[in-house]
Amino acid sequence: MPDYVSVTTTVDSREAADRIALAVIEARVGACVQIEGPLESVYFWRGSLERAVEWRCTIKTRAGLYDRLEATVREVHPYNTPEILAHAVAAGGADYLAWIDDSTTGA
Repeated sequence: MPDYVSVTTTVDSREAADRIALAVIEARVGACVQIEGPLESVYFWRGSLERAVEWRCTIKTRAGLYDRLEATVREVHPYNTPEILAHAVAAGGADYLAWIDDSTTGA
């Protein structure tokens, strides 16, 4: 398992993205949440082609905190089946990775 991950989720409003960001940072399970949007998603859901305007949250954290991060996101996420994907960080600046360590206690 990698030491660090970048976790992505999408939501249907800027307000929902803000709620996720605050929950993650306050729980200290993520060091940073970047919010991007609006963006458009096109997908099949329950047999129908869907289009939705969404906001993307990208969360930087330690891999060992993933389970607690996922639980925190699910507590405030508005979707029944949220996208929550962890991407391994292959390498990073030592000072940035140290900042992630210092910023995430998972308390």
